[in-house]
Amino acid sequence: MLKSYSVAISAVLLLAACDQSSEQKNSQAHETKPAMAVEQASAVTDVLESERVNAFFERTFEDSVARYPEFLTALGRKDRADEWNDLSEAFANESMEITKKQLVELQTFDRDKLDKDTRLSYDLSVKSMEEQIEDYKWRLYNYPVNQMFGRHSSVVSLLINQHRIGDVKDAENYIARLNAVPKLFDQLIVNLEARTAAKIIPPKFVFPHVIRDANNIIKGAPFDDGEPSALLADFTKKLNALSEKEGEEDSQLTDDKKATLIDAATLALSDSVKPAYQKLVAHLTELETKATTDDGIWKWKDGDAFYNVALKRTTTTDLSADQIHEIGLKEVARIHNEMRVIKDKVNFEGDLKAFMQFMRDDDQFYYLNTAEGKARYLNEATTLIDDMKLKLDEMFITKPKADLNVKAVEAFREQSAGKAFYQRPSEDGTRPGLYYANLYEMKAMPTYQMEALAYHEGIPGHHMQLAIQQELEDIPKFRKFGGYTAYTEGWGLYSEYLPKEFGAYQDPYSDFGRLSMELWRAARLVVDTGIHSKKWSREKGIAYYTDNTPNAVSDGVKMVERHIVMPSQATAYKIGMLKILELRADAKTKLADKFDIREFHDEILKYGPLPLNVLEAKVDAWIALKLAS
Repeated sequence: MLKSYSVAISAVLLLAACDQSSEQKNSQAHETKPAMAVEQASAVTDVLESERVNAFFERTFEDSVARYPEFLTALGRKDRADEWNDLSEAFANESMEITKKQLVELQTFDRDKLDKDTRLSYDLSVKSMEEQIEDYKWRLYNYPVNQMFGRHSSVVSLLINQHRIGDVKDAENYIARLNAVPKLFDQLIVNLEARTAAKIIPPKFVFPHVIRDANNIIKGAPFDDGEPSALLADFTKKLNALSEKEGEEDSQLTDDKKATLIDAATLALSDSVKPAYQKLVAHLTELETKATTDDGIWKWKDGDAFYNVALKRTTTTDLSADQIHEIGLKEVARIHNEMRVIKDKVNFEGDLKAFMQFMRDDDQFYYLNTAEGKARYLNEATTLIDDMKLKLDEMFITKPKADLNVKAVEAFREQSAGKAFYQRPSEDGTRPGLYYANLYEMKAMPTYQMEALAYHEGIPGHHMQLAIQQELEDIPKFRKFGGYTAYTEGWGLYSEYLPKEFGAYQDPYSDFGRLSMELWRAARLVVDTGIHSKKWSREKGIAYYTDNTPNAVSDGVKMVERHIVMPSQATAYKIGMLKILELRADAKTKLADKFDIREFHDEILKYGPLPLNVLEAKVDAWIALKLAS
């Protein structure tokens, strides 16, 4: 799971534009119609027209990100670093009017005169804008505060993970953001009230999570007599690092200035952050009394119609909920059969369900839930990624330049956060990508899944694809930093499978772990559609995971709760992977001896994220070119 930056679809698919430190997040999908014929060559192209269109893309991207201070910080820029995003309805309406005007302007260009690459960008941009406009009616159809992500956690994760302090001004901006939290949360409460009026209220299970996490943030000094809180500790650590930098040229950071800054941050935490969180918790506590246990979004007005749109955007296909459900059931059955082969290989006596129970419960597959056990997990995950780096030349021509670090999910949110997720590098690559492992409960992190998880979130998975995407030099920025969930998460899941062909998963239990991860994504197709289309209960969804996978029951609980607050998002992984495997199999069959896995991967990655049908058109064109050579 990865961090998402696309503003366009965030309101539709519940993913905050610059939040979701990861996460989440963050994971958009727009479908480009085959009728656009992105591969069709124009008889006459005009270099100047292409230059004008690309200048339009550059200008509108910069105009857009300039409106979102958090996006600027996520990119590693320091503009407006003392502000948060504007969450007001007026800002949202203004943004939509800007999009409409940009679409009108874009369509004044002559598409037929554009070169092939610019035409692709044109088609993707037009379709994206059309969908933003079309989907604006669904802007309230989400839970802006939930156990996966939300303003209660994104404030802290952005400050800790993305707001760097390289000089005194950065420190002052950090303090300004602390003092601006009350205004941000007041806007959030207004948004929650608008959804309440529309009867869009998170289900009951959400509230204990978010209230606990919000209260965790205001624990410790200066909120009480405990150890420094997460924010005070982060600010102090960064300020200490600044003062200790060798050859520091910023003479403004005297000891007195440092003390003044720490005092100002402490005051901001006490007088701004604490009351803001207390006000939010009070509102959520009251809202909890109105919540129900009906979990699927079918309960919303026109919820079925919204879910169909969400599936379409997420998968970039026209697959119906019933079709996705059936694909999931078939994939679950297939993977179960492959697991039985491994069960027999290790001479386990008993059926597959008993083997899954053994894998779930046996202590040999888990490190101790101690500081030492968690450090061991992080060290070994790092080693797996470092070893995979040495094999990349066998699989890829292009490799990422940005570095990758492995990190445990922070304590303030680890109880609610997902199993693992990825945060992109900064725009310039100086802030590395992050693979987050959630080590709150080590029984949820079996060692036999460690390989697949590291490959998915790190290399050759999300870091490989997303870092390369940002480093591409010949595509507009909206494509460098945008995304399609089925493409990005499909690549992540494909990247769990790929290393097996290059010597990974030598231990049959690790290979079982790879299959268990794929099984998990297949089960998601069943459960997501089950909850939101077939009106399954939360308990039925949990039971499906428990009965059909070896994962911990706690995994099933978290996953079902994720389905509920992020409808459709989890369907992207398997749908995307299946398409990549289908395209690869077709290429191998048609090209025979001319097929080169490294060239295939370059073809998948070199355009940045694409809707699946456009990706297929690109691969088909590559095959035709290879056959003609």
